[in-house]
Amino acid sequence: MGSSNHLKRLAMPRSWPLPRKTSIWVTRANAGAHALELCMPVRVVIRDVIGYAKSAREVRHILHNGLVSIDGRVCKDSRRGVGFMDVLTLGEENYRCIIDQKGRLRYRPISKKEAETKVCRINGKTTVKGGKTQLNLHDGRNILVDDAAEYSTGDSLVVALPSQEIKEHIRFAEGTKCYLTGGAHVGEFAEVSEYIVKRSSMPNEVQFGEFGTIMNNVFAIGGQKLPSTEVVE
Repeated sequence: MGSSNHLKRLAMPRSWPLPRKTSIWVTRANAGAHALELCMPVRVVIRDVIGYAKSAREVRHILHNGLVSIDGRVCKDSRRGVGFMDVLTLGEENYRCIIDQKGRLRYRPISKKEAETKVCRINGKTTVKGGKTQLNLHDGRNILVDDAAEYSTGDSLVVALPSQEIKEHIRFAEGTKCYLTGGAHVGEFAEVSEYIVKRSSMPNEVQFGEFGTIMNNVFAIGGQKLPSTEVVE
């Protein structure tokens, strides 16, 4: 068996935009906030996707010199996952991880101003000691708020990086612009026309005009600007 630090390229997630037959192994991202299908290790992103380095040794040198940040915090772990909506900073250059229209992870250049914030979806709410409500976000963040009724699962927050200050609350409702992260329309943008709650074990559905998908594939972005999700080979 191979090391737990690696996985075979033939078995890597389809979302990883890497060739499968150039070598046997590829680095596996550390367990963290994102599922394996929704993130790639920073070593692979810098070397194989962006082309900022030619070898793992060069990547380690870049990391140890504090030139890499993820969501505004310096990263020195070469296996740290850079996942969906994360902001990767290399020196003076900034990139945001998105999903393109073929369902693959892409790291698109963004401006310094865009790199100061990040859109996070609320995946759940938890009541903690003291009666406060903890919002559980899609990237593993937990933010405490006073008014539980103000926020709902499926809403999104625009948070400042790295302070986690809430800059904007995007409500998931009819007319809200959403980014589709899965299904036949992955990578597309559409406005909600109807939210269908299932009174069973079946997943809730969201209708967008001529098509619909399950709630897990929907990411509310409101008026936020995101990089292009078009496929560029």
